[in-house]
Amino acid sequence: MNDTYVIRRMSRKEFDFAIELAASEGWNPGLNDGDCFYAADNSGFFLGLLDNEPIACLSAVKYSDSFGFIGLYIVKKSYRGKGYGSKIMNAGLDYLKGCNIGLDGVLAQLDNYKKYGFQQAYRNIRYQGLTGGKVPNNSGIIKLTDIPFEQINLYDSVFFPTDRATFLKLWLAQPDSVALGIIQEDKLVACGVIRACREGYKIGPLFANSPEFAETLFLALNTNVKAGQPVFLDIMEKNPNALALVQRYKMQPVFETARMYTQQTPALDSERLYGVTSFELG
Repeated sequence: MNDTYVIRRMSRKEFDFAIELAASEGWNPGLNDGDCFYAADNSGFFLGLLDNEPIACLSAVKYSDSFGFIGLYIVKKSYRGKGYGSKIMNAGLDYLKGCNIGLDGVLAQLDNYKKYGFQQAYRNIRYQGLTGGKVPNNSGIIKLTDIPFEQINLYDSVFFPTDRATFLKLWLAQPDSVALGIIQEDKLVACGVIRACREGYKIGPLFANSPEFAETLFLALNTNVKAGQPVFLDIMEKNPNALALVQRYKMQPVFETARMYTQQTPALDSERLYGVTSFELG
């Protein structure tokens, strides 16, 4: 391997390179993912340079001393198979040493991830449909900006292995997005975000205490953006109610990943998890 290959941390401006690489791979990043992702851990984004040319990237976000998440693992196509990817992966793993590390791996790379100590926990499947539909009649639907953030963060805590307040605050308030919840008896019983992407929109997260609340919020999000546009929802295969939701609205599977961890699979509330926040940051 060329001795001039250097790995270092990215600046915020350089992180746009990673977003563009993700777009070139067909991952359809959100229009404002860069700011939200980078703020989650500005020490957790790595750039691989060959003769000062950026050719590889990786995110290794350390949410806490016990949990991290790897994503955006990309090497430019013309440089693959030469060891540059393994070197940047090792830099990210070294940064997250001691953490239980998660990732959403493309299926073609599962054997490769296993070499780094990752074990498959379950599949996440991306479904595509169209925005619009019938506006739900539910007086409990509110903008998440209208309730205390602490209430949202507490609700989020059962769906993610550790606190992610820094990321979540930005995610809920990002431009070109709608963040809604449902309140019943002064309690948050569902929350979700729909954001504009390079193509159409993505919904994520989508959390709800019942299939009925999930469907209501799904419709509310889809009817608060331009109708007739592609919309994507990433579901856990092991939530049958999430599968029933996407099938009810004739959404089609277009992509899937394997959620993998280096240690134990976290005890997330999968029954109420109808939409993964993102494949890049978990």
